[in-house]
Amino acid sequence: MKAQGFTTQIVHSDRRLNLESGAVHQPKHQSVLFKYDDVQELVDVFQGRNPSHAYARSSTPSMNALQNLICNMDNGLASVVFSTGMAAISATLLTLLKQGDHILVSHFLFGNTNSFMQQLNQYGIEVSFVDVTDSQHVAEHIKPNTRLLFCETIANPVTQVADVVGLTALCEAHHLLFILDTTMTPAYLFNAKAQGAHLITGSLTKYISGHGNALGGWVTDTGTFDWSTYPNINESYKGADPKLWAITQIKKKGLRDMGGSISSEACHLISVGAETLALRLDRICANALNLAAFFQRHPKVKKVYYPGLPQHPQHQRAASLFKYFGGLMSIDLIEEADPFAFLNSLDLVLNATHLGDNRTLAIPVAPTIYYEMGAARRAEMGVSDNMIRLSIGIEDLDDLIADFNQALDKIA
Repeated sequence: MKAQGFTTQIVHSDRRLNLESGAVHQPKHQSVLFKYDDVQELVDVFQGRNPSHAYARSSTPSMNALQNLICNMDNGLASVVFSTGMAAISATLLTLLKQGDHILVSHFLFGNTNSFMQQLNQYGIEVSFVDVTDSQHVAEHIKPNTRLLFCETIANPVTQVADVVGLTALCEAHHLLFILDTTMTPAYLFNAKAQGAHLITGSLTKYISGHGNALGGWVTDTGTFDWSTYPNINESYKGADPKLWAITQIKKKGLRDMGGSISSEACHLISVGAETLALRLDRICANALNLAAFFQRHPKVKKVYYPGLPQHPQHQRAASLFKYFGGLMSIDLIEEADPFAFLNSLDLVLNATHLGDNRTLAIPVAPTIYYEMGAARRAEMGVSDNMIRLSIGIEDLDDLIADFNQALDKIA
């Protein structure tokens, strides 16, 4: 039988779990506890012989349904969902690393992820920030105690595109774990497993959800890393199948011990939003490409950062990796422009800090999401003082162009 399409699989994901009463969506299971008539069944759940549930911090039917959907989307071995994307990232790294380890992370990481990586130094984990657009530069920073490489497919907000092909080859050659954050390029746009990622992680709040009504994050093990050779797996999680060792440890430590659990309500809202992921991304990416071209031509815009433009330094790489170029872009206004005045002149576009929403959003980067980094660090990352980040939505293109045009016209 021919493999079903991306959206078809998502839309019918829940009902294929043979839900009670013929439901097509997994019901929201709000119970924190789960009882068993035979105490041996409860013991088997605790000891991993029974895949059922004991306590909602670790698992619920609602969490399982969302994990099933995400795992199918990523074509992975197993997935775990968390309360936020940052919970997923921090739990994954804190459960797989120990004092004395060294890791390589992207020099262009999103602000909160960047902040977390710097905090790892306080725990005795050495972190090297590297230029992931150049795998040769990354190779120069590998040490005997290097355990993994972490990067994003497309950086936020300057849109640098990682050298995924080169980084995959590098990780394979040195037996490093390759963790790829695909928040900017979910599975409809990019096949992370096929490109060599061992773990896929990111925010469910953004494109996968789309509506901005629920927080969530995830990690998927693609089943392509040999965990039997990884030194930081706890003996109690070394079951019969080595492929499941890491995801079991991440789930046990990240949910049970660290408590980064997602609610059943959020699972439901994210699952419903995911059904239209492909449809939304078709519209979002088309809008973004057209708006990038519009900004490129406008005399009040000094520079446009978008991988879909031929002038982008990694344009050809992005074209080879992704179905479309995504919905994130940034612009630098001309130097004499007041970014705040421009943003306050927008009527349709919202001034808000979020990405991947159905609505188009704008935010000044330097005084908000990258303020804590300081001017020197921002300059190193290519973030100018008048940079504006845009997350493009699904509105009608003509309406978006009209709104940006009227705001740009007000710049003296």
